[in-house]
Amino acid sequence: MIQINTENILFICGGAFEGLEKIINERTGKKGIGFGTKIESSKEINKYEVFQELLPQDLLKFGLIPEFIGRLPIIATLRDLDKQALIKIATEPKNALIKQYKKLLEMDNVVLDFNREALEAIVDKAIERKTGARGLRSIIEEIMRDIMFEIPSTSNISKCTITKETVLDKKEPELIIEERKQEEKELKKRHIPRKKGKETA
Repeated sequence: MIQINTENILFICGGAFEGLEKIINERTGKKGIGFGTKIESSKEINKYEVFQELLPQDLLKFGLIPEFIGRLPIIATLRDLDKQALIKIATEPKNALIKQYKKLLEMDNVVLDFNREALEAIVDKAIERKTGARGLRSIIEEIMRDIMFEIPSTSNISKCTITKETVLDKKEPELIIEERKQEEKELKKRHIPRKKGKETA
């Protein structure tokens, strides 16, 4: 046993707490039972407004022990990441997933590009699966798995563009193939310098 003084330590606890809104609705009397009751679908219910009425007793009923609840003096509600936020997460940070794959293909002298529609389709999948930013990795890896094996073995590809159809229908990405690139690689292997000067017909 090691004793730790937690006086100056900030603890932040987070989670999805799926189903907590139902417990709050039961306490506040917002139920869909009885004559004249307006029954709302799950899409119509704004759970963030429901969470504004959260009390410690709701967390207790949810399953957290009283000793734990007593050590959480401030409770804040966060919204799900929207489409634009997920696109920024996938593309803008220093170690963003898209940048990582671009760097990997850059090592094989191939330019990787995700068009806007493809990015939106990837984000829509993550939202549909309710996996948030963590789900972006599995979706992008699924798209890039075969591409990462095929492109390095094909030496005359200069650019690879991921389209919406690649994401949704698993179609081949758009590839730009250059014959000159293949010729230059062969010359480098043989150590034959390319002739300079104008070519005559």
